[in-house]
Amino acid sequence: MNLRNPLAEAHNHGSAGDGVGHWWAQRFSAILLIGLTVWLVLALSALVGASHAEAADWLGRPFNAAMGILFVVTSLYHAKLGLQVIIEDYVHQRAVEVTLQLLVKIAAIVAGLLAVLAILKVAFGA
Repeated sequence: MNLRNPLAEAHNHGSAGDGVGHWWAQRFSAILLIGLTVWLVLALSALVGASHAEAADWLGRPFNAAMGILFVVTSLYHAKLGLQVIIEDYVHQRAVEVTLQLLVKIAAIVAGLLAVLAILKVAFGA
């Protein structure tokens, strides 16, 4: 007969994973996105009424292209982290969980590559 409660049994067994690192990554990306979103809203508000050529010229500037790429990559990374937590918490069949995690990663990578390539294409005028 075991008289120890479940908390005593779990004591000193360590954590189940790298939750702290994941938590910090999500918070850091959220803080970074605040600044990037403010920049994007202010920058795009200045483009209201601009022609397509003016908007393409704006995106073609190195600083704006770099900030656009940083915004896209950070947004997708933050979204991937959030979806990962939702899947881990609410999907209880292991095969479905692994499949969804893989699909989220693939979708984030593909969307990121396409967005970065599109920004670079406009930036270099190709």
